[in-house]
Amino acid sequence: MTKVTSLRDAPASANKNKGEPAHGHTVPPAGILQTDRLPHTHTTMEQALDKGLKAAQSRLTGGLSPIALTAAYADWLLHLSAAPGKQMELAEKAVRKASRFANFAAACSQNPEKPETCIDPLPQDKRFSGKRWQKWPFNAMSQAFLLNQQLWHNATTGLAGVTQQHENEVTFAARQMLDIFSPSNFALTNPEVLARTFSEGGMNLLRGWQNFIEDASRTNSGKKQAGLDAFELGKNMATSPGKVVYRNHLIELIQYTPTTEKVHPEPILIVPAWIMKYYILDLSAQNSLVRHLTGQGFTVFMISWKNPDEGDRDLGMDDYLSLGVMDALDAVDATTDGANIHALGYCLGGTLLSIAAAAMARDRDKRLQSLTFLATQTDFTEAGELMLFINESQLAYLDDMMWDKGYLDTKQMSGAFQLLRSNDLIWSRVIHDYLMGEPSDMNDMMAWNADGTRMPYRMHSEYLRRLFLNNDLAEGRYLVGGKPIAISDIRAPVFLVGTERDHVAPWRSVYKFKLLSDTDVTFLLTNGGHNAGIISEPGHPHRHYRISTKAKDDAYIDPDRWVSEVESIDGSWWPALTDWLANMSGKPVAPPPLGAKEKGFAPICDAPGTYVFQE
Repeated sequence: MTKVTSLRDAPASANKNKGEPAHGHTVPPAGILQTDRLPHTHTTMEQALDKGLKAAQSRLTGGLSPIALTAAYADWLLHLSAAPGKQMELAEKAVRKASRFANFAAACSQNPEKPETCIDPLPQDKRFSGKRWQKWPFNAMSQAFLLNQQLWHNATTGLAGVTQQHENEVTFAARQMLDIFSPSNFALTNPEVLARTFSEGGMNLLRGWQNFIEDASRTNSGKKQAGLDAFELGKNMATSPGKVVYRNHLIELIQYTPTTEKVHPEPILIVPAWIMKYYILDLSAQNSLVRHLTGQGFTVFMISWKNPDEGDRDLGMDDYLSLGVMDALDAVDATTDGANIHALGYCLGGTLLSIAAAAMARDRDKRLQSLTFLATQTDFTEAGELMLFINESQLAYLDDMMWDKGYLDTKQMSGAFQLLRSNDLIWSRVIHDYLMGEPSDMNDMMAWNADGTRMPYRMHSEYLRRLFLNNDLAEGRYLVGGKPIAISDIRAPVFLVGTERDHVAPWRSVYKFKLLSDTDVTFLLTNGGHNAGIISEPGHPHRHYRISTKAKDDAYIDPDRWVSEVESIDGSWWPALTDWLANMSGKPVAPPPLGAKEKGFAPICDAPGTYVFQE
């Protein structure tokens, strides 16, 4: 069996101290860094002054570059000022919308209970769906807001000469500003809040004020969010039994205890994203993908990433590849006596796994039996609303912000994701917790989401530039061991999963793997979002999915046609995955022992390990 050598030659993989984590950092192989704009550890006094100033400034801007935003606004405004035809068009639209609103208001006076609306909200906008919003004067408020929102969308889009990036930024910023002033966000203009206030004599507002004070106090003192104490790792979260069988400076590798008398000979290695902690795939006993896989007769290994600190500032993508995926593959290989491996990657972990798989295919390493990618992108040309924050100006600003501490803080990352879904994650909570005065019901998914991680300075900059900004992986410029890799080299069959409402890895972007690959690809599209769509255990209500397989020689079908032609199936998609894996596996055998002491992989401690507890 041939194994990759170019990945193993890096100094990062040289330290394999079994009992204790390594402490050395990697010197990247020659050629691995593909741009001189990546962060440098040595800076002059003048550079340090600039970086320090921007780092301090970023605390006021939330990490958003004011220069990038100003450039986008100037691009839009200058083109608009030089387009009298567009201005006339907007004026005509404003008059028509005012006329429509006047007709609506007149209709309300004649039929106040159910007038015909003049504009409908977008399907995902549920702010005005309640019955009380259909009555005067609140229906007029909501209709006026939606018309104004539509007019601003007309103003910020379709302007010739404005770059797509700047158009998206200005449209996004306008939407964020308008959402602040939505009538649903204020007690006096929200009929549901008013009804609650009258029925409770204002006690809801008192409770809301108490909730606000408690949240502010917890935030300022660094305490956990209320309700998180009910969720404890190893007790009611991440409870699948197992052992840590390998540890280095960056990962702990967990081998889970088998739950069946016999198992398929090919183990499963799960590579989760390191942007959050691994136990999204081992939440509670009833919705654990790990338990589902072990229950179906698979031997499961899981990477648990270290939560990096300022001492890890120079860890890069090559370190995550070498110390992460490749070291884990070696450990699984040794523990299971050289059986081929089913590798499964989720989100960013899936992207890293695709890089490893392409490099292994290039170097004739045939240890991978199959590949499963969950909400994973390999082409970043249409990577969703995260692309709003991806341009040279913003990334340079982000580099300077991270330079100060050596990492990107979890609060800064969570703030960006909250902006992308402000109605769901910010304003709905303001209404629920502070205006309605209801306590937030914490669940396991919310507890996991609050348990964030940091991102090393160098890795995060390389990741954003090489993948998001330059799209090096899809275009054949991504180097591993100093040589380019290509997704088209992968020959292992692939199970690819996208989710319908994913704002992090839009399913059409995930689907592009079919354009890059030269192997059999089974694509599955499930309902839900980036996390909730993946955690879809059997019995979960209101779940459905579509699935079909494209053989390597089949003609390409575009995503819209694919959706129209493939029938929807009710239920969880997890059984479809385990059936596919079983078909790719051999006849069940006796399960392997936990670890392999004679090969240097003796069990170290019980699952969930130690790295997952790092804050």
